Amino acid sequence: MEAILWIVLGVVLAIAEAFTATLFIIFFAVGALAAAGVAALGASLLLQVITFAVVSGLSVAALRPIIMRHAKSAAETDDTQFGLEAIEGGHGTVLEEVDGDRGMIKIDGEIWQARSFDHQEKYLPGERVRVIKVLGATVIVWREDLPNL
Repeated sequence: MEAILWIVLGVVLAIAEAFTATLFIIFFAVGALAAAGVAALGASLLLQVITFAVVSGLSVAALRPIIMRHAKSAAETDDTQFGLEAIEGGHGTVLEEVDGDRGMIKIDGEIWQARSFDHQEKYLPGERVRVIKVLGATVIVWREDLPNL
């Protein structure tokens, strides 16, 4: 019965990790599953709790630094950027006038909704702009004459 409780705790912690961006709770789920294994072998509750604590602590201490080192963005590691990282800092051509409320630009053959970074600025069709930020399906743009980001 104790093994089932540890498994349930492990699953609940793993699901909770899906709702965070910290990559921390998952290590306690690993500890709970290890404790479930010890419980299934008939160990005492004290040994189960010690197993949970030791495996959780070792997982955090040993694995988290490795995972966090590999979780850096392509810009931080000088790798080739792709996806949204590749769009930010890129260039586009205005298709429909862009201002603080609306507009359309073309980036590498794709059409994006756009807004000007400075709500007072307007960009006319044909002008080149620089993508400052991607917010969902909308890009925030500024003049082309910015230095390389």
